Amino acid sequence: MKQGNMEAELAKLLERSGDRVRAVLNILVEAPYFYHTDNQELYFFLKRHRREFAEFFKQFYGWTLLMDGKCARVYKSEWYNQAISPATRTMFNFTRRDECLAFMMLLEFFEHQLEENGMTVEDRDNLRFRFGDLLGHVFRRFQESFPEKKESYSEDLVRARILKPIMPQLERYRFLMRITPPEDLSAGEDEIIYEALPAMYHYNGNALSRVIPELANDEQSASTREET
Repeated sequence: MKQGNMEAELAKLLERSGDRVRAVLNILVEAPYFYHTDNQELYFFLKRHRREFAEFFKQFYGWTLLMDGKCARVYKSEWYNQAISPATRTMFNFTRRDECLAFMMLLEFFEHQLEENGMTVEDRDNLRFRFGDLLGHVFRRFQESFPEKKESYSEDLVRARILKPIMPQLERYRFLMRITPPEDLSAGEDEIIYEALPAMYHYNGNALSRVIPELANDEQSASTREET
């Protein structure tokens, strides 16, 4: 779309639905992800006028609008204010190696669970899982990735030092949501239920693991074992 046409389309949209346009723009920058369950009316408005919003962000900010049936976000590829160091930026970012690995393993677990349950982003309900099942997957993957350091990655240590500390961050940035059990049901830690929110579909565990040497090497070894 040419710039003149884009500005005309945006002007018409603002004139017709200024309040909703401003609401959508604010929602998209107030949090990393805009879920259709946050406000279904505004989400459908964004979906209906996706082209106009995408052109707006591209033209004025150089951002990319990403959207599927459940989740919308704007992707910023470059940080312009170099006076703000990476350490002081408010953004989702694990810095410790084991935390990064655990996040990759969560994505692997998510993709495996989707496959086992025959689920896709088009399903109305989101995937739910037990904390204990996630712990089992992450523990196994650390054992496979660091066979010479198995004692350092016992199940108890993986639980206490790696997985439990990152769960609040995953909830804060809306990757996961902890499901509150009924008042008459007391659940142990392993029985806690989490819901995987739609942002999880925007990450590719297989692609990301290729840049993590520990996971890449382990996957290559697993592939070799399967071939033999």
